[in-house]
Amino acid sequence: MGRLLSFLMLLLIAGLPQTASADPADVDAAARGVVRVVIIGTDGNEVYPVSHGSGFAVAADRIITNAHVVREALLDDTLTIAVVPSDGDEAEYARAVSVDPRTDLALLQITGDLRLPALTIAGRVDRNSGEVSAVGYPMNVDRAQGLEIGDIFKSQPPVKSIGYLAGSRPARQFDSVLHTAPIARGNSGGPLLDGCGRVVGINSFGADSDGSDAEFYFAVSIRELLPFLRKNQLEPQINTTPCRSLADLDAAERERMLREQAEARLALAARAEEQRALRSRAQLEAELEVQGERENAMALAFLLILVSIAAGFVAWQARVRVVADNEDSAAERRLMIAGTLSALALVVALGLWFTRPGIEEIDRRVAAAMQPAGGDETPVMAGQGGGTMICTIEESRSRITGARTDDVEFAWEDGGCVNDRTQYGMVAGDWLRVMVPDDEDAVSVNRYDPQTRTFQSDRYLLSRSELSAARSERGKYEAPKCGIDNAAAQLGDMQSALLAMLPPRPNERLVYSCEVRAVDSGVTDLATSGD
Repeated sequence: MGRLLSFLMLLLIAGLPQTASADPADVDAAARGVVRVVIIGTDGNEVYPVSHGSGFAVAADRIITNAHVVREALLDDTLTIAVVPSDGDEAEYARAVSVDPRTDLALLQITGDLRLPALTIAGRVDRNSGEVSAVGYPMNVDRAQGLEIGDIFKSQPPVKSIGYLAGSRPARQFDSVLHTAPIARGNSGGPLLDGCGRVVGINSFGADSDGSDAEFYFAVSIRELLPFLRKNQLEPQINTTPCRSLADLDAAERERMLREQAEARLALAARAEEQRALRSRAQLEAELEVQGERENAMALAFLLILVSIAAGFVAWQARVRVVADNEDSAAERRLMIAGTLSALALVVALGLWFTRPGIEEIDRRVAAAMQPAGGDETPVMAGQGGGTMICTIEESRSRITGARTDDVEFAWEDGGCVNDRTQYGMVAGDWLRVMVPDDEDAVSVNRYDPQTRTFQSDRYLLSRSELSAARSERGKYEAPKCGIDNAAAQLGDMQSALLAMLPPRPNERLVYSCEVRAVDSGVTDLATSGD
């Protein structure tokens, strides 16, 4: 009985809708833009922290946090605000640009040179299900680690906790998201992230559990955040695509390839059957035509032979008369005319007989009938040679967590030159180029398949230290220019060390389908930019 109940429970669990788990790599990527927000006091020449919370970047120099995190600094002009990034030693001061106590939101602007990667906002949220991660700087963790007061100004990785969305419940005056990802004092203002590292809320406060009941926490919803940002002339990165893991994407890609292979086999079989039917019809038609032409030629040759015999007989009679009467001019004319006609008919008859179609003519006509229209030239697939293409994103084959998905201009040459200036390398049979831009917090590995006209960009959202190492490695070689002998193989070898530095899986995968178009402007040059 116990085994039966266990089996039924397994069936029940298997039948429940499964929610995507948070991807640690995506949460880590989002954590690059999470900061500690510190309220600073001064005592003579001494600088000391008064309190702290968390925040996250919505633009390179703009931070979102809770209004209650910076309340003390707003009420006391002797206090200042600082932001401490999760990586590096570039803590900077900030000033409050806009504060809305009703929604518990505050927008800060960094006053120094620190620039941070902006987090992406989820375009839609199912508040009743899904795994989420709270990211921030809880004070109890600092105390447990024995961090001293001065350590609060040093970069520390934020703490991540996992829970689930627990429904939609209005909190106080603002729209909120209820969840179970543990937060504590210091987490206020930090982001609540979905499985793809996109912001679904701003952590604000927790429910009082009296130490016994299950704990729930409240986050300001993006329904409050988006109008607040737009009111302050900020248009954040918003992503409305479904959150899917790369494993799901790879499985779907394998299924697509198997389906396309099956469709190709069916199309090939149908084409072969069509060719067989066409050949059979052409064979029958050729046989009937050749047989008819042979019979016609033989019949006409037979008639001409009869004509030749008859004309020859007339000529013989005329010759007899001429011999008998040397002065019979009429007989001489008949002899000449009949003789000429007999010889001509015989020559034409022999010509028709020897030039009549042979059996081999059937095979020649069948081959001519099977020849495709337009001659025997092999069509060239667009994209295998020169020409400008416009590549359009295929969302069903892509994993997009925050990147732009504008159309890409792509002019491919057979030697691996793109847009007449950027050489692609050949690595394990793939055309690829590693892009390490100075103005973007990501490394992109771009691939192009000229056979399928597919452009793919795998994006790795690295930490500042990892990006610095990647840029250093990229600076060790100069990519060969287009047209140089063996350029693709050389670049493939040059890129190997840089490729080895990247994580096993990218954070984003953008897949584009390319077509030759007349339009060649107004699109993103993603294939060659940032190198």
